[in-house]
Amino acid sequence: MLLKLPTKPVSIKEIPIHKNVKLFIKREDQIHPLISGNKYWKLFHNVNHYLVRNPDNPYIITFGGAFSNHIAAVSAVGSMAGIPTLGIIRGEELQHKWRDNPTLLFAKRNGMNLKFVTREEYRHKEKLTEFLQQEFPEALIVPEGGTNKEAVEGVKMMLNEQTKDFDYLCTAVGTGGTIAGISKFCEENQKVIGFKAVDDASLENKIFELTLRQNFNLINSCFGGYGKISDGNVRFINDFKERYGIPLEPIYTGKMMEKIFELIEEEYFPENSKILCFHTGGLQGIEGANLLLEKQNRNLII
Repeated sequence: MLLKLPTKPVSIKEIPIHKNVKLFIKREDQIHPLISGNKYWKLFHNVNHYLVRNPDNPYIITFGGAFSNHIAAVSAVGSMAGIPTLGIIRGEELQHKWRDNPTLLFAKRNGMNLKFVTREEYRHKEKLTEFLQQEFPEALIVPEGGTNKEAVEGVKMMLNEQTKDFDYLCTAVGTGGTIAGISKFCEENQKVIGFKAVDDASLENKIFELTLRQNFNLINSCFGGYGKISDGNVRFINDFKERYGIPLEPIYTGKMMEKIFELIEEEYFPENSKILCFHTGGLQGIEGANLLLEKQNRNLII
């Protein structure tokens, strides 16, 4: 087993907001220095079950964009296990620019091979997966974002005795695996809210297929679109870190927390509700975000 259960519980910290609800954050981002947050749990069973099979020519292949937390995490797993990895990267224009991208540079330094494909090719990942599985029959091919049934089972471990007393469980949503796991394994009385980082109308059905429960609700928290970072997002993230000592990244957790604060102001949550937010990591993305902000002469994330 490469990925192990933590020796001590992941901390839950209260965010003192002085409202008629109580807000907490579970620091899954602290679970591992390189494989943080939900990525650790999404890969937990995928990688461990694969290694148990003891393949003769182990190889891990996955998909992601230029600043993908998942690409970074898989490359770190490969480096730790001594297993070759391949990242299929969306956007062939990055082929000669990857050295300027902190995430791709990190992946490359971990030994990951990078294959850049057009956005059109990337949209047909199912075909790509079939070709890759034929070419590398012993490879573990992990979907974009790590979302599959094994990932959902891994996310189960984000829930424990500590999380049972909360009324609402909140997580950012990209490909849907994390919210599916929380929805599937949470308590009967708990409500699950997913904060969508991407405006994808098919997400609800994808999540339901993985959880088979209808205890979740999706709220749009794109703030202008996936990967878009407004000056307001930056201000919120910097203020949050200054007030509470917790860093947030701008694509997922930052936008989720900003939206939750808006909902609290709008009295969305019933009085005396206990709200738990999962910090799903991805802090490696801040460096790349700041490079883009700097080019635009805008304020940076501290």
